[in-house]
Amino acid sequence: MENVFDTLTERGFIAQCTDPDEVRRLLGSQQVTFYIGFDPTADSLHAGHFIALMVMAHLQRAGHRPIALVGGGTGTIGDPSGRSDLRKVMTDEIIHHNCEQFKKQIARFIDFSDGKALMVNNGDWLRKLGYIDLLREVGAHFTVNRMLAAECYKQRWDKGLTFLEFNYMVMQAYDFYKLNGDYDCILQCGGDDQWSNIIAGVELTRRKTGRPAFGLTNKLLLKSDGSKMGKTAGGALWLDADKVSPYDFYQYWRNVDDADVKTCLSLLTFIPMDEVNRLSSLEDAAINEAKQTLAYEVTKLVHGEDAANQAQIAALKIFAEQDADNIPAIALDAVGKKLLDVLLAAKIIDSKAEGRRLIAQNGLTLNDAKVSDVDYTLTPDDLPAVIRKGKKKFFKVIQHD
Repeated sequence: MENVFDTLTERGFIAQCTDPDEVRRLLGSQQVTFYIGFDPTADSLHAGHFIALMVMAHLQRAGHRPIALVGGGTGTIGDPSGRSDLRKVMTDEIIHHNCEQFKKQIARFIDFSDGKALMVNNGDWLRKLGYIDLLREVGAHFTVNRMLAAECYKQRWDKGLTFLEFNYMVMQAYDFYKLNGDYDCILQCGGDDQWSNIIAGVELTRRKTGRPAFGLTNKLLLKSDGSKMGKTAGGALWLDADKVSPYDFYQYWRNVDDADVKTCLSLLTFIPMDEVNRLSSLEDAAINEAKQTLAYEVTKLVHGEDAANQAQIAALKIFAEQDADNIPAIALDAVGKKLLDVLLAAKIIDSKAEGRRLIAQNGLTLNDAKVSDVDYTLTPDDLPAVIRKGKKKFFKVIQHD
């Protein structure tokens, strides 16, 4: 059977690893208990967490045991990695609620039955630690010089790094030490922006126990231009159906750039790589097959097969038949208003300048007719109005009662 380390490598997951040869050997010779942490900074996971969930799923499918660690303790501080400001301090009630929401979403990817995986909360031990105990047991193994050299702290240095946040690395390192002792966990995984924190946990565990401990990071979910994927006009691409509907979730992946298709198919689906390579090699209009496959598979993973089927049926009707009944409707007071004002109010365009540019480039249609007048005013006969923005994005505006 193929070593899962090779699978992760072939699919493009792995960014850094403390000892690639030894980690590969262990993953190919025994069951490895590993963990990934999720801090409850919101009440839903988002697309940025997707790769970590897929790493857990790949490893579990290969016979290894995941620990999903929710940060009921570290969440009280907040990870400074990748941030230029201080996170808002959350109440215990909010942290508990968010952790419970995470559990439901992670369970879609990981099988927790019969001890195949564990879900633990670091608040169970971090909240019990006395400050002096933490300093004596953990603090002695950290040097301020080394911590300040970490990228996550360097980014905050000019704007000010609070002592509260400075403790985050210490607490996360203690998590690895605790999980190593309690569950024989020898591998921590996470996004590449967590490398400094993961190294701290590896070193602390080795120093205090003399036992093996390793770290592995996955690449972040980025577009081909280097920007973060999963950002929408409305904010993050949440995995919660109440925040982003399965249809809108499907449409996001259906509309990714051609250059990002292979990355998304490799990282966010379980499609065999031979088929990934075939799909991603398609060109021009044929690439739509790959995008439809991507959107369906990703939506199925996150929202289930029924929701994926419904989203696909609606999308196919919209794109193949332009069936207005299946396009989500936006209700506005539109009659007698200029089209660009209505589109701006509906957040279909970000600015009137964008609308004028679309019209100049023949990129805006109203009920299948190209819009050429930037001052066009909507009449009762125009509504409901099916708007097409560019080649792929459809909207429907109806008159608000």
